[in-house]
Amino acid sequence: MPLHSLQHLSPTAVLGLWQLTESSIELWKQLPQAAAYEALMPTTADTTRQTQWLAGRALAHTLLQELTVATADRLVVHNDATGRPWLAGAAHDLTLSLSHSGVWVAAVLVAGGRAGVDVEMIRDKAQRLAVKFLNTNEWNDAAAVALATPEATSTHYTRLWSAKETLYKLAAQRGIIFKKQLLLGTFVPAESGEIPATLVLDGAETRHCICYCQPSPGYVLTYCHESFT
Repeated sequence: MPLHSLQHLSPTAVLGLWQLTESSIELWKQLPQAAAYEALMPTTADTTRQTQWLAGRALAHTLLQELTVATADRLVVHNDATGRPWLAGAAHDLTLSLSHSGVWVAAVLVAGGRAGVDVEMIRDKAQRLAVKFLNTNEWNDAAAVALATPEATSTHYTRLWSAKETLYKLAAQRGIIFKKQLLLGTFVPAESGEIPATLVLDGAETRHCICYCQPSPGYVLTYCHESFT
């Protein structure tokens, strides 16, 4: 079944995972407001990108129904200038975060809060680019993990990148410097767990908790949600 799982993170937040098996034609049939989405489809998207894009919208509507949002079928997922999704026609207290990689699409929907989610295919790219997004302490911690468990090196660096992506989406602000403003604390890597994090914005520091797991071999998922109350 394409809809892989729904997990209520709180009474007002839900996480959804979609495993892509359908064609774009099959996904179009699952979308309300198809005409509106036809106008929003990225014009340069290839077949893979189209199916990921459509599955993200289908998943978003599934989460709206799961939270029993009124007029869910009349809402439309848009993207702002930075690519961040938002729900046209929805109350201002609804926050949606979307991510896709390979065969996985992930989403978190929160009423009265904020959220970030990221799914990544495990590759060595994150390790190669680590100097660009890890600070000295994070680099040293990652190097120690790589030395202790070399077979899991790519997984760990991908997890760190994904965690920072999730924190970036939670911050919902442009111009953030990953090495200086998105900070990850020390943790013992496992198949699933939590990563302590600090967000530095406007001279203030706030503490956060990023959850992580592997939805299937070869992939990493991270997410974070918080209530405004």
